[in-house]
Amino acid sequence: MDTLSQLAHGFAVAFTPVNLLWCLLGTTLGTAIGVLPGLGPALTIALLLPITYQVAPEASFILFAGIYYGAMYGGSTTSILLNTPGESATIVTALEGNKMARSGRGGAALATSAIGSFVAGTIGTLGVAFLAPVVVGIALAFGPAEYTSLMVLAFITVSAVLGSSAVRGLTSLFIGFVIGLIGVDLQTGQPRFTFGSTELLDGIDVIIGAVGLFAVGETLYVASRRYAGKDEIVPLRGSLYMTAQEWGRSWKAWIRGAFIGFPIGAMPAGGAEIPTFLSYALEKKLSKHKEEFGTVGAIEGVAGPEAANNASAAGVLVPMLTLGLPTSATAAIMLSAFQSYGINPGPLLLTTQGNLVWGLIASLFIANVILVILNLPLIGLWVRLLKIPAPQMYAGILVFATVGTYGISRSVTDLVVLYLLGAAGFLMRRFDFPTAPVIIGMILGPLAEAQFRRAMTISNGDWTVFFTHPLSLFLLTLAALGMFGPMVWSYYDRKRLRGPEHVPGDA
Repeated sequence: MDTLSQLAHGFAVAFTPVNLLWCLLGTTLGTAIGVLPGLGPALTIALLLPITYQVAPEASFILFAGIYYGAMYGGSTTSILLNTPGESATIVTALEGNKMARSGRGGAALATSAIGSFVAGTIGTLGVAFLAPVVVGIALAFGPAEYTSLMVLAFITVSAVLGSSAVRGLTSLFIGFVIGLIGVDLQTGQPRFTFGSTELLDGIDVIIGAVGLFAVGETLYVASRRYAGKDEIVPLRGSLYMTAQEWGRSWKAWIRGAFIGFPIGAMPAGGAEIPTFLSYALEKKLSKHKEEFGTVGAIEGVAGPEAANNASAAGVLVPMLTLGLPTSATAAIMLSAFQSYGINPGPLLLTTQGNLVWGLIASLFIANVILVILNLPLIGLWVRLLKIPAPQMYAGILVFATVGTYGISRSVTDLVVLYLLGAAGFLMRRFDFPTAPVIIGMILGPLAEAQFRRAMTISNGDWTVFFTHPLSLFLLTLAALGMFGPMVWSYYDRKRLRGPEHVPGDA
């Protein structure tokens, strides 16, 4: 009942005219960004981070959440009609959605995607509302040792999931950790890694890091990879309404996808890619129309993954709000926005910032309704966005990134840092190093250092404090499994495929 009363209060916050306008703006902008190939919610939110210096926290996060949800919706349009996923989480949607479009059922594919996203987004948002207080109750039992172990677990699992390999992910994490240490050590008062520059005594603003790595670096990378010629947009034929048979084949997939996506999204090593592939594999196994998969397109192969995608987007908010742990690139950018307001996400956030948290959760329900209204009737408008010339779009992003960063402190040094990090982000993308762990390292690195020092101070320098506390030991064990488990599994898998060795001379 307490959760319901808090949620009712959240709706009172979200239904104010100003916040409704921010929600409408966020969902519209997010859908447009999701439609455009190569762009995504992380880049867009990074680009808009400077508004946190001018706008109230509730409005900013309602805007960012609307962009996040909207991009998940919009990415399916590009996947279905263009066979080019706007987001990594919509790769699976392209497998069946584009084949449905080519066989004249593009309208049904877009409809099941939009309605499935609404159903799963609503289920996921309910999960956030009711699960977050439970996680907070558990997190209140954490001390400095437990928090240090939890952050070690987050470092290892998130870096392994976001990168193409654990080594590259951890390398990016280490880079972010070092950048996060730049500035004055708050405990000793000594400058670190400032190279004698007074401009760096306050450290590098996480917002500048996020805009540089995602907006500038990603834009340079996407622009450099732009190939000659035009993508073929499959014309939208047929009705945007689903038949009774298509409804019957879709609704179970929506429910299954939602219950796969939300818990995986809420895990420290979750994300949106894993549940979409799991949902696709499950729907392919359960379907009575297996012959449609990979040929004319099976509607279950669109409905399930799209539901899993949107439910996982809601799940990502649970560890971010309750533990301060980002499990995706977008969550890492949103966490940096909390820091710009001087707000530390964690167990006390739901009580100290009740208006913000519950207003944000309530706005997600509103965003789901707005997105259903926006997506289907305005599909023609979203398709026209694909005709925007790429050079103008990339130039506009760089201009907004530069102006927004300069507006934070009107410092030329910030612009130099912005483009140095942008160049670093471009090189990292070029050589397949993930950029999200850099932001995670910048945010969580100093926090992990502070918790580690606190744990060592309380224990009088006794390292065994991390192993004598049961919860800390459990978290470190999970981290070790996350680090070495895939290696052991791969070794035994290769050994199994090789079979027993043949000894010469044996019969």
